[in-house]
Amino acid sequence: MTTKLNLRPAIIFLLLFGFAQGAFSQVTKEQEIISKNVRIDKYHDREELLAMNKGQLLDLYIQRIDVIIKILPNIAFTTKPGVTMSDLGIPDTKEHRKALLDNIEATSSYFEDTMAFQKLVLPYSDKSSLLSAILFYEQTLKSLHTYNDFD
Repeated sequence: MTTKLNLRPAIIFLLLFGFAQGAFSQVTKEQEIISKNVRIDKYHDREELLAMNKGQLLDLYIQRIDVIIKILPNIAFTTKPGVTMSDLGIPDTKEHRKALLDNIEATSSYFEDTMAFQKLVLPYSDKSSLLSAILFYEQTLKSLHTYNDFD
């Protein structure tokens, strides 16, 4: 008496298991050196800033610090958000990925600590000093558009 093995259910199970595993496996996206979220949407002139209240100026000031902290230390690599290490020819190694992640975490921690201090004492600053600082930060950030002229 011969027994026939019915392999069809086993093959179907393996195919479904393989598809499910592929669907639920984590897709790792390479970390950007500067996040695409780091940007200034609008630059201001003195008249626009004069028309704002101190609360609006405080928000702008904090946003500018955020961008400066996340971009300026990285300008030897790139001035543009969204660039990855492999875009720059840096080997995608475990050591490099860890170093970049550590740097991103340290930057985030530094920003949070700085903002805790700024939110506590910045409201005591003069409106004119805030305005000048925002214009200075914005001018600094605008200069990044000409950074490649130094190459």
